[in-house]
Formats: sequence, structure tokens, C-alpha cells
Amino acid sequence: MRITITARHCEIPDELRLRAQALLQRLAKLARRSLDGQVLFVADHGTPTVEVRLHAARGAVHVSTAGGTDHRTALDRAIAKVRRQLDKAAARRRRGRTRARRALEREPR
Repeated sequence: MRITITARHCEIPDELRLRAQALLQRLAKLARRSLDGQVLFVADHGTPTVEVRLHAARGAVHVSTAGGTDHRTALDRAIAKVRRQLDKAAARRRRGRTRARRALEREPR
């Protein structure tokens, strides 16, 4: 998976870049066939903001934006939001399969 880390209007320490890369790689394991990931650090008007994008198979894109007192806090919040999106997507996939099985069991052949 290709990971892109971008900083706009701010300087990001190397340890935070490594943390962002490690967290995104961990998220990629949860997604179905993740292709690309981007982390965007922004400091507009003095407010640290982080945007995380994870591109998965079949055109699925999971995007979250979070702010905080510093970029590390904002990164953790944005990663948590994407994780919730991935958990919801997995639950929807499981629920869909269960409904299809039940429908097949009910129909007489």
C-alpha cells in the first residue's frame, strides 16, 4: 500500500510522520484490499487539523477530518473515525450475507 504524508503550513516532526505511517498501516489491515492512504497535516489559522483518507477496493474511500490541541491528538481522533467507518462497513457486509442466506432458506425450491 502506498502511503502519502503531507504537511501544509506547518512543520511535522519525523516521529509524528512515523506514527502516522504506522497507524495507517494498521488501518489498512482492517480494510478490504486497501490501495492507497493519505495523511494531511494542516495548521490553518493556528488550528492543528489532520485529514486521513484510505482508498479501498471497489472505489470505497474512507475519509475523516479531526482537529485538536496539537497534531498528534488530531491524528488519533481522525484515525479513530476511520476505524469506526471500517467497522461499520464490515458489519454491513456481514449483515448482508446473513439476510441473503435467510432469504434463500425461506424460499421453497
